[in-house]
Amino acid sequence: MGGNQTAPAAQKCPQWPKTALRIGFGVIWLIDATLKWLPGFRSGYMDTIMGQAQGQPGWLKGWFDFWINLQHPRALFFAYLVAAAETLIAVALIAGFARKFTYIAAIVFSVLIWATAEGFGGPYTSGSADIGTAVIYAVVFAGLLLFAFYQGPSRLSADYYLEQKISWWTGSPKSATTTITAPGRGSPLRSPRRPRTGMSRPEPHRSRLAIASGADSTRPGPGSLPR
Repeated sequence: MGGNQTAPAAQKCPQWPKTALRIGFGVIWLIDATLKWLPGFRSGYMDTIMGQAQGQPGWLKGWFDFWINLQHPRALFFAYLVAAAETLIAVALIAGFARKFTYIAAIVFSVLIWATAEGFGGPYTSGSADIGTAVIYAVVFAGLLLFAFYQGPSRLSADYYLEQKISWWTGSPKSATTTITAPGRGSPLRSPRRPRTGMSRPEPHRSRLAIASGADSTRPGPGSLPR
């Protein structure tokens, strides 16, 4: 009975805290994305990354050199790419569109920003004050991803209406086998399958002699008469 009692309790959890967190976090990302479209971000894009590489441990030198050499010849392109990525994440958060994919992509994007533009939050010296903000964003996205798996979409999201129109949008196809729950039990039982049509069970074999004579098979034979 414990299984039947926990399912309704999970469904009765209010949706508004998760929705408020998603929309509020999306507004923050939208403000941040708007700042990325300003000329000041593009002009100082490479200076920020190259400045974070200063003072890092020697074993991280190859990591920062790779990103500096990759982006320096085309710094303007990567600056626009970062601004576009943050804008798409912000719009998807506010609209509740492709939530699971958006959360996973945002986690990867936030960790990458933390590991490059924020220099892993370091260098960690005596004057270090925090570990960076992008890694905290990644933790928030991970929490939203858990909420998406646990509670599903809310009514204030595009996914809620898309899942009603498109069967594969949820990512988990519906099972063709229906299940029923026995009263007083917590384990579901599968409904019995219907017999296949067009097939009949073979009748018991009867000898040609019995059919010709019309003798009853239940009539005792001569050997069974009392002496």
